[in-house]
Amino acid sequence: MLLSFYMINGPVTRKRKNAPTRRVASASAVSQTSSLSSGGASAETPVQLGRNLTYGMLDALGRAIVIGSYDSRIFPTEAELAKQHGVSRSVTREAVKMLTAKGLLSARPRQGTTIQPSTSWNLFDTDVLRWLLERKFSVDLLRHFNQLRVAIEPEAAALAAMFSDERQRQEIDAGLARMEAADEGHDNALDADIAFHVAILRASGNPFFMQFRDVVATALRTSIQFTNRIKGRTASVSDHAAVRDAIARQHPEGARVAMKKIIADVLDLIETAEIPPKRSR
Repeated sequence: MLLSFYMINGPVTRKRKNAPTRRVASASAVSQTSSLSSGGASAETPVQLGRNLTYGMLDALGRAIVIGSYDSRIFPTEAELAKQHGVSRSVTREAVKMLTAKGLLSARPRQGTTIQPSTSWNLFDTDVLRWLLERKFSVDLLRHFNQLRVAIEPEAAALAAMFSDERQRQEIDAGLARMEAADEGHDNALDADIAFHVAILRASGNPFFMQFRDVVATALRTSIQFTNRIKGRTASVSDHAAVRDAIARQHPEGARVAMKKIIADVLDLIETAEIPPKRSR
């Protein structure tokens, strides 16, 4: 009888004992914030749990690295990070592994974890690109991104003119229709513009170009906002319609030229933008 009682009640007792620990850890993580300081400056960065605890830790650390919060001090150990953010060592360890894969950190035996130079960061990783775009505004970064677009999007438009099917052309039409609606205040101009460009990347039929869509969508949000602010208006619907029309006519060179014009106009705006002079120290 005693053995039966133990077998039945023993596991139940252990579950009741451990359960509160898991709940407390989760509640702590939800409310936890991290104070990230660089020299005399500090930045309060909430641990965001939009996807899960590990991603929240990844996002907080990644943003802190990119904005330079650790530039003047040694990157903390996993134990220090776990204590600072109120999370387990396993969560911290996984976040550090992910940052290492993105090129931001390097973890080596006997050397600890160190921050890599920005030249090692994976700029095609949408998290890294987003962190870069969220830090202090950089015209150079926008210029470099749009120079990359010149090498990709005109060719994607030409391929779309050659290989797109009816469904893909309808997606391009839908993107343009959204831009027209946005001009009349019935849609979001930024989302509509991005939808148009992403639809063309998909319609190219090239899997490498299609993989580029997330990078384009991430960086275009900053690029379009910047150029629209300079122009005082949203993107030219007629210029985008020229790309759509060339694709519909199955005219690769026309699609290529029309897309190049759109991006060339963006680069011209970036080059002629008035940049505030640097203050003398």
